[in-house]
Amino acid sequence: MTEPSRDRAVTDSGGTMVRLTEPPRAVTPDLSLLEQLRTRARAEPVRAAGAPPYFATGDVVSWFYGDWVDVLRVVRDDERGLVAWLPRGSERIVAVAVDGQGLRDRPVEERPNVERVLRAVTWRGPGVLRIAPAERPWSVWYFTDETDGSFEGHYVNLELPHERPVDGSPRVLSRDLVLDVWVEDGETWLKDVDELEAGVTVGKFTATQGAVIRDVAELARAELIEPRAWPLDEGWETWRPPEGWDEPLTLPASVALRS
Repeated sequence: MTEPSRDRAVTDSGGTMVRLTEPPRAVTPDLSLLEQLRTRARAEPVRAAGAPPYFATGDVVSWFYGDWVDVLRVVRDDERGLVAWLPRGSERIVAVAVDGQGLRDRPVEERPNVERVLRAVTWRGPGVLRIAPAERPWSVWYFTDETDGSFEGHYVNLELPHERPVDGSPRVLSRDLVLDVWVEDGETWLKDVDELEAGVTVGKFTATQGAVIRDVAELARAELIEPRAWPLDEGWETWRPPEGWDEPLTLPASVALRS
């Protein structure tokens, strides 16, 4: 990331970040106020993550954010949550602007209402380890350097707690909440506050929902980052995929885009 000032920065992807220097606020977010944001690619009975049956090591699962999909290989899955590996170059489904212009290339206030269409693309950059603690509104992504593979920092992606299909299908279901937290070299940054505010302004989120999402960031700081709670206490920073696991994964036929 670039660093225009000590307390503000812009990531390589264009996201605006603010350095957090005050202790986290004591909050109890009402996540039920965000549940109406949850969209699913299909109608099916679901259950919360964190209870059996669990995925087996090596299983390939589809990780949904609404209609967006990534494909990951399971490292471990138990009552604490899911640990999974997203290999470089793996296929994914994302929403892109119909006009082809990158979302980060337009003013932030325009981004929430850009007309979009789903496209199959590939994951750019190095592979990423993702860990989704059961029943918590975030997942933790472990980023590594493109050149030497060294650990760069923790990306705490704020999202709705994971659900899974009752029938045991290899899918996990969530919903991204726009706001994220980046932790690097002992510093904590809040990412995309401007995008969340723009989403509230245009009605993508209500003001109450925007406030709850901000509280989720504070909860992540208090419950996860400050005490170095799981998974930050388990040494995943040094984990690297075993031989053969860094081959790109393809979208299963059940979730691939249909013409």
